Amino acid sequence: MLQASEVEIFREFIRKRGLRYTPERETILREIFKIHDHFDVDELYLRLRNQGYRISKATIYRTLPLLIECGLVQEVYHEDGHMHYEHIYGHEPHAHFRCLSCRRVEEFRDERLEEVAREFQEKHGVQIKMVRYELLGYCAACRKEE
Repeated sequence: MLQASEVEIFREFIRKRGLRYTPERETILREIFKIHDHFDVDELYLRLRNQGYRISKATIYRTLPLLIECGLVQEVYHEDGHMHYEHIYGHEPHAHFRCLSCRRVEEFRDERLEEVAREFQEKHGVQIKMVRYELLGYCAACRKEE
């Protein structure tokens, strides 16, 4: 079965909201899907700027909530005063472990996490649109240094 492209999904989402689908929004979306790691607004802005695009940080900040709401991007963690994001469309759900010392972020997958969300949804009659699990602690390397 073919999946709709992230561009098609975003375009339809924007149309249903009665908003304008702009070239800047599409450029931001396409660049995010080229990044295969966590990113922040500053990094995304510099990547676009280095390619010759003149897209403001304000436009990026206004576009990210739309991408999150339509399920293409998610917030991953907040660090050093700003949020880090990742694109999630077409990826298996996963969680993150973040070392409080070296700040390394490790992704992992565990089906039990999905079960918890599914059971909560059924028990409470809610609709879950996004799940974000984050474990904070000290990695093995940092623990050895203590």
